[in-house]
Amino acid sequence: MSRRAPQDALSRTALAVFRLNGRLLAASEKLAEPAGLTAAWWQVLGAVLTEPLPVAGIARAMGITRQSVQRIADLLVGDGLAVYAPNPAHRRAKLLAPTEAGRAAIARIDPGHAELAARLVRELGGQEAFDETVRVLERLSAALEAVEAAEGDPR
Repeated sequence: MSRRAPQDALSRTALAVFRLNGRLLAASEKLAEPAGLTAAWWQVLGAVLTEPLPVAGIARAMGITRQSVQRIADLLVGDGLAVYAPNPAHRRAKLLAPTEAGRAAIARIDPGHAELAARLVRELGGQEAFDETVRVLERLSAALEAVEAAEGDPR
């Protein structure tokens, strides 16, 4: 193995993930559009479907800034797709929860989402291959988080 092999692998990985991110965002925008949502709105609403969360918790789970989630949360609330609810654990950090209109918007995305998932399963060669792909991406994400936590800023 060459001395540059790990560095080359990291570069190839970064390019592949950036390309994947762009494709996932484009697909998400297309899926969300008929429901009157953007991919970002879908992402934030999706984060609170099972339980209300504070904006900071949503941001942590998604790996994005609290400010960007706050902006989207305020827009969702303004459009009646979500509400702020009291947070028993923190007086100032309200919980974001979907409204029935928000749940209905997400439900309108479901058929297209299911079809895209089925097409990806076929393209990848089956559910087991898709599951392995997810596991590899999750492992890579966890490894990068561990490196960052152990060494601080990776730069």
